[in-house]
Amino acid sequence: MHTSPRRSFIAAAIGIAVLASSTAVQAQTTPALKAVASFSILGDLVRQVGGDRVAVEVLVAPGGDAHVFQPTPSQAKLVGQAQVVFSNGLGFEGWMSRLLNTARYKGRHVVASQGIQPQQAEGDHDHGATGGHHHEENDPHAWQSVPNAMVYVGNIAKGLCAADAAGCEGYQRNAAAYVAQLQALDADIRTAWSRIPAAQRKVITSHDAFGYYAHAYGGRFLAPQGVNTESEASAKGVAQLVRQIKKEQIKALFVESISDPRLIAQIGRETGVKPSGELFSDSLSAAGGPAPSYVAMMRANTTALTQAILGH
Repeated sequence: MHTSPRRSFIAAAIGIAVLASSTAVQAQTTPALKAVASFSILGDLVRQVGGDRVAVEVLVAPGGDAHVFQPTPSQAKLVGQAQVVFSNGLGFEGWMSRLLNTARYKGRHVVASQGIQPQQAEGDHDHGATGGHHHEENDPHAWQSVPNAMVYVGNIAKGLCAADAAGCEGYQRNAAAYVAQLQALDADIRTAWSRIPAAQRKVITSHDAFGYYAHAYGGRFLAPQGVNTESEASAKGVAQLVRQIKKEQIKALFVESISDPRLIAQIGRETGVKPSGELFSDSLSAAGGPAPSYVAMMRANTTALTQAILGH
């Protein structure tokens, strides 16, 4: 079959156009920046601001505990190749400075909590279970307050702009859109808690990770462990907590996704309070779980907490 020169020309032109188009799409979707975030919650915030322009690797994966994390040589190599590294700060990643030194990291290090006034851990004057030495320890879990997460987003956008000026306009646009989502989330959380009298807003969790949440939305969170999951719960403190649960008739008892459930199960047996389920404090869930993103995590936690207190 004979093909006319005109038809061959058209076919060639189409081929060139398709190739050019695919090359342009590839250029748009190839990340311009390599970023590393210390843990899964922070990684999600960086992805929200960075969009397709930033490739984000997370050191402490969903389900992991950053308090006890030990970086591997391959992760040190990953950090060494990054253009920007994001950490929480406030003492959360005790291993970070050591990792940056090991990796001989020369890029930009952004502390996402910069500018947030640290809260002190509640300590033994509140939950009584961790021993007095925790009362001077800063609580690093600042992301548990949505207004604080908005500060994180601003710091992330600045860090990305500093590392990649060509993408700055896009990062600022993404950050503004995401802050609008966070404002709606914050309003919804306040609405959810408004149905519950202040005196009833009492919750037991595995470790002292919800101080910022309590400060932002009202309520009292008691825990057998301090702000670091490596801290040991004392027998005396646990016994005191059990008496308090019985006396104040606290019904909301939760284990955290990163914590060993046995201590909460023991407290449940001793108080007759059935654990209400799982909260996400320091980590997102896997992609198919109830908390695959920061927004989903805050919504899932708020629903679980308020339903447990209301007895639903």
